[in-house]
Amino acid sequence: MHLSAEELNAVALSIKVGVWSVAVGLIPAIGLAHLLARRSFRGKSILDALIHLPLVLPPVVTGYLLIITLGRYTPLGSLLQSIGIKFAFNWKGAVVASLIMSLPLMVRAIRISIEAVDRRLEDAARTLGAGSFRIFMTITLPLSVPGIISGSILGFARSLGEFGATVTFVANIPGETQTLPLALYSYTQMPGGEMMAARLCVVSIAIAVAALAVSEIFAKRAATRIKR
Repeated sequence: MHLSAEELNAVALSIKVGVWSVAVGLIPAIGLAHLLARRSFRGKSILDALIHLPLVLPPVVTGYLLIITLGRYTPLGSLLQSIGIKFAFNWKGAVVASLIMSLPLMVRAIRISIEAVDRRLEDAARTLGAGSFRIFMTITLPLSVPGIISGSILGFARSLGEFGATVTFVANIPGETQTLPLALYSYTQMPGGEMMAARLCVVSIAIAVAALAVSEIFAKRAATRIKR
């Protein structure tokens, strides 16, 4: 199980991309989940469909849409590059691709958790004069912690396994955009790369199982504290 420098780079980059995608996407995911769970407005079903669209679209389509939106020669891409922000063929682009692909899972898990919060607690706080923001911060958000943890871990796991959108948008560049799934694919196409692919397969399973185990532990602890 001795990993080469190239394999270690792929694993480290995958973890880096997964952590950043969750860190950047968590607050928007909480906001969208709360909006869908607690608000009624015109176009809600359309917003819900747009959020979940990456789950049903082929990942390559998502990657292509990112190319025509944030590519080097697009208006937005050129503007961002002029201020030093580069996404195409860069690890930051892998974060964007992973974020878009994992956001629906994060929103769904957090939304279910928010919907499970007893509205009577929020109504009681409202009758005592608490504003919407205070109710959210002191009641809804703390009681939704198990869902937030589960959503974060699901988002990380989805980012860890992201392939199609990433390879389409940022290519498969060793040391720059070659995440663990892309490296594993490269090794399966390489003569004599079976052993390297097998090692990365084992590492992928180990990281995924560890992430799920950590999620379960923290979710149970949070649920126990809430019951107290």
